[in-house]
Amino acid sequence: MKKTVRSPGSATIINAIATGSGSAFGIGLDIVCKAKTQKSSITARNDVGAETKFMEDCARNVFETYGISEDEFGIDLETKSTLPMASGLSSSSALSNAITAVTAKIISEEFDLELFNDYDIINMAIESSLKAKVTITGAFDDATASYFGGVVVTNNRYHEMIVKERMEEFPILVYMPDEISKSGSSDVNRMKLLAPLVESAFEMARNGDYFKALNLNGLIYAATLNFNSQIAIEALNAGALASGLSGTGSSFVAICEVDCVDEVKDAWAQFEGRIIETTVDNEGCTFI
Repeated sequence: MKKTVRSPGSATIINAIATGSGSAFGIGLDIVCKAKTQKSSITARNDVGAETKFMEDCARNVFETYGISEDEFGIDLETKSTLPMASGLSSSSALSNAITAVTAKIISEEFDLELFNDYDIINMAIESSLKAKVTITGAFDDATASYFGGVVVTNNRYHEMIVKERMEEFPILVYMPDEISKSGSSDVNRMKLLAPLVESAFEMARNGDYFKALNLNGLIYAATLNFNSQIAIEALNAGALASGLSGTGSSFVAICEVDCVDEVKDAWAQFEGRIIETTVDNEGCTFI
């Protein structure tokens, strides 16, 4: 049996580390996972040269939840990605969603078992990410934005969905510095110092004012983590609807109207790095 799933990344509106509540939206950069059955064992490969243990552990978590032994059944996983790794664009959530979803789909069909529902799959993916320590908060906002697409507002502590809706498919620009190693420190205590300000930004997101929320959150976290906030400000000055740091960096995102894309790209040309063009993703995790 063979199955292929596409899982998009997401960009931050509200980073949940400071308060436990967050917001994110799906973007067109993605991870495509091809899976096929084999006699036994879990094997994995990727096109970015990353450690495959996390991929294998995501699948193993599904095996264990279904009560399936690797001695009696196996799966081979291969991923191809347009989503930059470790850049603040939810690559780990996209990867864990993809592998968890495709493994669950194959096992349920192969053994004629009931397929887990969407939230079961998301929570298994989050559990795998927490075990691997690739997330601080569990990233329920990132995971659901990746899985469902569109925009979400969430309480990460209780895995509560507050808002889930489609987002207008604006062009998205992503700025990535040449050297990711120059990114700021992910000091949780430092980030929590500014929790009251992040709460104000979160209320904007809860009320649907996503652009202002993204702008304020981006400035708060850029200042806290020692990133250059001028990257976002220059994008806004060039006409972007919203711009800010995504996750804990190192990427900045800009939501644009079609007619200001070139102006924002020109404004970002002064900074050393690359610019990726994509769009809002409303499809989420889908089998192809």
